[in-house]
Amino acid sequence: MRVGLVIYGSLDTVSGGYLYDRQLVAHLRAQGDEVEIISLPWRAYPGRLLDNVAAGLGRRLQAGRWDVLLQDELNHPSLFALNRWLRPRVPYPILSIVHHLRSSERHAAWPMAFYRRVERAYLRGVDGFIFNSRTTREAVEALTPLPVRRGERREVVACPAADHIGPGLDRDQIEARAARPGPLRVLFVGNVIPRKGLHTLLAALARLEGGWRLTVAGSLAVDPAYGRSIRARIAQQRLEDRVALLGRLDDAGLRAQLAAHDVLAVPSSYEGFGIAYLEAMAFGLPVIATTAGGAGEIVTHGQDGWLAPPDDPDALAGALRALGSDRARLRAMSRAARARYDRHPTWAESMARVRAFLLSRTAALARV
Repeated sequence: MRVGLVIYGSLDTVSGGYLYDRQLVAHLRAQGDEVEIISLPWRAYPGRLLDNVAAGLGRRLQAGRWDVLLQDELNHPSLFALNRWLRPRVPYPILSIVHHLRSSERHAAWPMAFYRRVERAYLRGVDGFIFNSRTTREAVEALTPLPVRRGERREVVACPAADHIGPGLDRDQIEARAARPGPLRVLFVGNVIPRKGLHTLLAALARLEGGWRLTVAGSLAVDPAYGRSIRARIAQQRLEDRVALLGRLDDAGLRAQLAAHDVLAVPSSYEGFGIAYLEAMAFGLPVIATTAGGAGEIVTHGQDGWLAPPDDPDALAGALRALGSDRARLRAMSRAARARYDRHPTWAESMARVRAFLLSRTAALARV
């Protein structure tokens, strides 16, 4: 099978969506498929819209000798109109990998209306979908009806996995960590951007009376203004001795931090899925997330973590206080977190599901 994949920038970009795309490319190539990466330049949103009238991009996609063209939905502003021109001119199906919608994030009213219009046009211009979660599928369905034709399978839900992070910790190691004395060790993993909710987490921790330490593993350079505001908040609240900003870590560094901490807290205002939650569960970390988005597909509230309303530091503080003050509860939830990870599909299983879907779409087109 010959596959094209449209992305922005480099496939090595650090994010959950790009990790998913890398795992898919690696799986396809391991099965003997050919994958060609079509990389578009990162630009501001208005600049990306101009790609739709770029003759060079249209000709390149039209000339592609693929059995299927995949597009990361992140690229929707570059393709929302171009796909309508392209589809009747190419023999291959165009499928979108949807991690989460831009219109699922928080924006002011007027840009939100524009983003929804552009995103809706893009979604209507493809032949099928690869969803990373049921939540993402429902978000797309709410924006525009999914295509249906003669009962054919036009979509697949294939969740991300986390076995790339390694074996994690075993039960004895998890038990020993939960029983150790000292402050509650809280870990935040993710790019330091407003959507990830680090400001809410800091506000919650400032409400705690007992001991705690926070480690932030993620780049502060993705949104420099927000990164500066986080540093200023830490200084204003005099939390420098309790908060460590490590920046972006490689896999070995991340594994070390996951092994050393008691709980993961990433209170995002929205997550299409949340690979970081599964990574933490491999190391037996209960997860504190929010009710917004797909975290509820991973975290069972009160069993292996907590789901708090977004932007609610009091609710976050309550969850952290409960774990910090009750080591028996922390130990039980740590065991449950690891058990939840063990039940989850591996990357190989999820990506095999995607490949089977791609083969079914190319076969369906061949029958037309």
